[in-house]
Amino acid sequence: MATRVNVRDLSSIWLFSECTAREQRTIAKALDEVVVPAGRVIVEEGTLGREFYLIVSGSAAVKRNGRKVATISAGQHFGELALLDRLPRNATVVSETEMDLLVLGQREFNGLLETTPSIARKLMAAMATRLREHDRKAVQ
Repeated sequence: MATRVNVRDLSSIWLFSECTAREQRTIAKALDEVVVPAGRVIVEEGTLGREFYLIVSGSAAVKRNGRKVATISAGQHFGELALLDRLPRNATVVSETEMDLLVLGQREFNGLLETTPSIARKLMAAMATRLREHDRKAVQ
């Protein structure tokens, strides 16, 4: 059975884990919940992205150049790079099972960063941590 992330408790998602309860409530209000059937392309490599996705339940395959490179599931996320740099997506994500997703659109994301600067600082710190983790893995 898939793990279900409580949509009201963003502290279980590492990207928001450093945010205060108040900041997490602010973020939660900006999220839309979407159900995606199995086999659906959620984002496509090379296309411009304007959404960030948090996986509440289900799993998805991450593909680069048509080759599966990872599986992601409840508590994980994708799409944040497109929100930050507005460049084409670097991977395709296809649902392997039915998925419940929380979606943060570009407009809502920008609004959060402008109205709550503390969130921006914490997201940047989380992204730096993620980059360092990937760098460590690449060296091994």
